[in-house]
Amino acid sequence: MSFVFSPIPTPWVAVHGTEARFPVRRIFCAGRNYAAHAREFGRDPAVAPPFFFAKPADAVVGDGATVAYPTLTRNLHFEGELVVALGKPARNLDEVAVMDCVYGYAVGNDLTRRDIQMDAMKAGMPWDWGKGFDQSAICGPIHRVEEVGHVLKGALRTHVNGELRQEADLEEMIWSVPKQLALLSTAFELAPGDLVYTGTPAGVGALNPGDVCTVSIAGLGSVTTTIAAPL
Repeated sequence: MSFVFSPIPTPWVAVHGTEARFPVRRIFCAGRNYAAHAREFGRDPAVAPPFFFAKPADAVVGDGATVAYPTLTRNLHFEGELVVALGKPARNLDEVAVMDCVYGYAVGNDLTRRDIQMDAMKAGMPWDWGKGFDQSAICGPIHRVEEVGHVLKGALRTHVNGELRQEADLEEMIWSVPKQLALLSTAFELAPGDLVYTGTPAGVGALNPGDVCTVSIAGLGSVTTTIAAPL
């Protein structure tokens, strides 16, 4: 068998404390999973069922990267998040069994073209252009479960140019990590290499060229991104 052109290199994320690389298969992202964040966008968290959107695997960007301000937007937003990395297949598993499939956890930043996303929401259209653009899935090194345990609580903070912009605890999630993974496993055959961005707390805001954005989670370190001028 031959390909008509060379396949793209496998996207990957660093693994903390090792030279190993975690190959990324798919990226799932939870929407409106913190009550305060839902309210800041005019939504009632009490009536919002869990839902997910996707980003392409090759949108992933590691710690310390410089990302060009994306095209088509005038309102690029940061969204600090906990990322779950799967190391085993998961299909139709309950909240207990699915946690055995977790390889580790990382700090993430779900970059968003907010104006495009909001226009799509108003028109009842998909969010793809607002969420799934190039270099939009920031992900720090993955900390293995055997190293840190299951990260289900702890402070999440986002700073822009040293100024605190987001602060919450992972325990404030509406839908916990086990609930999210169990639900996803009913809709998809999850597999090693899948990443799940678990939602962002309140305080999201704009990034501009020259800004430095750092997201940190207790026990997982931080991930820093510099926004460069548009290409």
